[in-house]
Amino acid sequence: MNLPSSGSVARALVALYSALLLACTPLPRINPDLVHSPDARVQLDGAQGPLSEARSQAILDRLKASGLRTDIFDLHLAIEEALVGSPLTAGNKVDLLQDGPATYAAMFAAIDAARDHINMETYILEGDEVGQRFADKLIAKQRSGVQVNLIYDSVGTLGTSPAFFERLRQSGIRLVEFNPVNPMTAKAGWQLNQRDHRKLLIVDGRIAILGGVNISGVYSGGSVDSGRHPPRREDLPWRDTDLRIEGPVVADLQKLFIGTWDRQKGGELVARHYFPPLEHEGNAVVRAIGSAPEEPYSQIYATLISALHSAQSEIWLTSAYFVPDPQLLDALKAAAARGVDVRLVVPGSTDSWLVFHAGRASYSELLKAGVRLYQRRDALLHVKAGVIDGVWSTVGSTNLDWRSFLHNQEVNVVVLGVDFGERMRQAFLADVAGSEELTLKAWQRRPIRARISEGIGRVWAYWL
Repeated sequence: MNLPSSGSVARALVALYSALLLACTPLPRINPDLVHSPDARVQLDGAQGPLSEARSQAILDRLKASGLRTDIFDLHLAIEEALVGSPLTAGNKVDLLQDGPATYAAMFAAIDAARDHINMETYILEGDEVGQRFADKLIAKQRSGVQVNLIYDSVGTLGTSPAFFERLRQSGIRLVEFNPVNPMTAKAGWQLNQRDHRKLLIVDGRIAILGGVNISGVYSGGSVDSGRHPPRREDLPWRDTDLRIEGPVVADLQKLFIGTWDRQKGGELVARHYFPPLEHEGNAVVRAIGSAPEEPYSQIYATLISALHSAQSEIWLTSAYFVPDPQLLDALKAAAARGVDVRLVVPGSTDSWLVFHAGRASYSELLKAGVRLYQRRDALLHVKAGVIDGVWSTVGSTNLDWRSFLHNQEVNVVVLGVDFGERMRQAFLADVAGSEELTLKAWQRRPIRARISEGIGRVWAYWL
């Protein structure tokens, strides 16, 4: 029996993939030359409102006079502001949290200190030991007079017992099930493919914690390992990144939570001080970015593409689920072609076979373009983060895949500044140290079975 060549199999799968995409909603085309207009005004907000417009105008004047050959921080500041138009906020304190233990410790401390309200939004909330610990703390706070409001995704909690949520409800905690799997229980319309992938905790309107960590026992261990006796895939520690934020930007994250609550018909929130006066807490310039599938396009996607086009020295991205669309792929290759150091840390193991292989279908193209790829060893990568030019950083719930950009509710923050950028660079380099670099020569020797798996994954990339 004559088997088809790997090339013919791949071509047939790509043809099917292209035909299927004709019926799909496209991602927006971001033109970097039209990102900001000559009349744009960069505006920074602080604890007491807008800061000096003179500083904003000075940045734009320098950009106009010298084009892209200007201070890198000012370039990204102007691009970031002009893309969407909502003000950046100054005066924030941002702490980098790595892995579940650090993130859970920060969340528990914030919950324990709550005095007025707790707003929590998550994709996965399991009824295991970790989930029960969160439930116990939230119920205790509710009984003490702190109002707890919880949004959880219906698909993300399919394996969680209804009794778990009933216990929360009976304590007085207000619950919203996002886009219920059962359309008969949906209050705000029903969309099969739309999910709430955000992970966000806001306490007293003053502290926010967000990133990639769900509420599950798989995050109980850290990703630092001696390297001896590699564990089985199912026993791998999960590697993730979150942020703890204090300062004026917390109000913008609060608005995102309340917006979701309202759109899902959660009912009137119990009166609390959801927007207290916020003080200057640090020096970080931060912007909160939310995206939802009902919007014309993902602002997170548009912001990322713009930042990639603006990159001048480095693009370092860490992506747990990397399935790039054509525009994202082109932006990465174009950056490498103009001499930017483009590196990606990608999974070496995964909890999603289709996503894993769909992403690997783009590796040959990236490696040929000069992009450096590193596969994380001895940990299950779940990070969604990046740092560009050492001054533009992002952390959040958004994967670099079609689902995050088109079908999910997501939340990220962009942090502008050298100090935080250096922390992100060091975290990235630590992941690189725990990874194996892929070379084009070695990748081209992968077996036909792997190539077929990539083709299958690519066909389903849009829906994964």
